[in-house]
Amino acid sequence: MISPLPQTPRLQIIKQHVRKLADYFPVIFFFAGFVWDAITIGRNVMPSDLAIFSGYLFSAAAILYLIGRPVDEAADASSKPQAKVISLLKMLHTPRLPYFLLQFLFGSLFSALFILYFKSSSHWLAWLTSLVLGVLLVANEFLESEYKRFTLSWAMFGLCAMLLFNFALPFMLGSIHAIWFYLSTLLGAALACWLYMKTPQHYGSIKPVGIIAALLMFAYTADMIPPVPLVKRDVAVAYDLNKVNGNYLLKQQASSWWVFWRKASNDLELLPGQRVYCFSSVFAPPGLQTKLYHRWQHYNKKSGWTTQSRAGFSISGGRYDGFRGYTYKSSLAEGDWRVSVETENEKTIAVYPFSVKHVEAAPDSIVQSF
Repeated sequence: MISPLPQTPRLQIIKQHVRKLADYFPVIFFFAGFVWDAITIGRNVMPSDLAIFSGYLFSAAAILYLIGRPVDEAADASSKPQAKVISLLKMLHTPRLPYFLLQFLFGSLFSALFILYFKSSSHWLAWLTSLVLGVLLVANEFLESEYKRFTLSWAMFGLCAMLLFNFALPFMLGSIHAIWFYLSTLLGAALACWLYMKTPQHYGSIKPVGIIAALLMFAYTADMIPPVPLVKRDVAVAYDLNKVNGNYLLKQQASSWWVFWRKASNDLELLPGQRVYCFSSVFAPPGLQTKLYHRWQHYNKKSGWTTQSRAGFSISGGRYDGFRGYTYKSSLAEGDWRVSVETENEKTIAVYPFSVKHVEAAPDSIVQSF
């Protein structure tokens, strides 16, 4: 009988380093996946992206159905697919695998949805919603063993289904009417309930899914959820605006020399009666036609933010670099201003703050292309 060769100290050291590195694999994969999503998602959204996200969701549904079936019932009929899968898992000694896969799939969905909603958020209420998704994204890294509690699994699945449908249904229908948000929320909740009813033992509770659906619809009514699938690309204010060879050239206030991280300043110095333009670029999926509005507001210490005007322009979806539009206003009062980019039903896409100061001589300016 040939005994195995003794391991050299060098080989043992390498193995020890590999084991230590393996402990950090979840963290490495988490940040690598997040960075990849941040680079590839949110600038524009393609049907292929939604197909991938749908694949994640329905893979999670298949796993929940599998582990939610009674094992004895599956084992009695070896011809059933779930019985074969369960037998394979037992042979491989991987009882944790379904829960690890659920963690991975939910994490992938939360990563993509967090980036989409964060890039579409430009006011504090929408940021609050994005923050909740970010917390769930991080918390998911510690929930693998908790997914054995089916109530949590149903809640996470229902939330992912609702948020994905909130994005996908308007994308496919080419409309951002409020009815599609409410309908897509109900469809996501209905999918979770239907899957729950298909698992005979009804492990866990499905009630949290209904609570989540109600909270999402309340959040939408309160303008806490960006009007996806519209995604903000650029918003800027300028002294002058011209379109040359398909590009908009904006003449903007130059930043001070010490503000090296940006070329243009939001602190405008205006001559008497000078016009100010607000330019915005928004991604909209192919086939979507809607009208956007710029709400110009001035801050008054007594009455707060007061609307000075609300002007609109039409967009048609499908352009890779986003669809662009602008409005303008003359003779702005000194003080703090902001322009809200809104949909027809007054859902906020972006908020751009700036200040105005009156001067006698024209300030330094730069020209940027959008």
